Amino acid sequence: MPDEDETLADLFWAVARRLRHQTRETVAPFGVTPGQARALGILAREGTMRLNVLSEHLRIVPRSGTEVVDALVALTDAGRELAAGLGAARRAEAEALFGTLAPDDREALARILSGLRGASELHP
Repeated sequence: MPDEDETLADLFWAVARRLRHQTRETVAPFGVTPGQARALGILAREGTMRLNVLSEHLRIVPRSGTEVVDALVALTDAGRELAAGLGAARRAEAEALFGTLAPDDREALARILSGLRGASELHP
């Protein structure tokens, strides 16, 4: 049970920090940043797109998108292989974190986070 002085937001941010830290460690051996890994994943799934569309997918402003893609020239065959490797590493990372939860708790967490994401998109 959480410490009585910890709020729900405190707990959420503690988990978010842990996930960000794990993500940095997971993608580092691939020579990309977490943002670049996300961009590669989106491009591998969705195909070629304009920078402003990619930025929307990443939920960042277009000028920040430029920084993310500077080192990503194009989604070549090597880029697709990198995206596949990153995807597998990210799935393993997620399983290590969320695999500690019971299946019912994982489903509940997914439902709750989806609801929060939807609410934040309605009220930015």
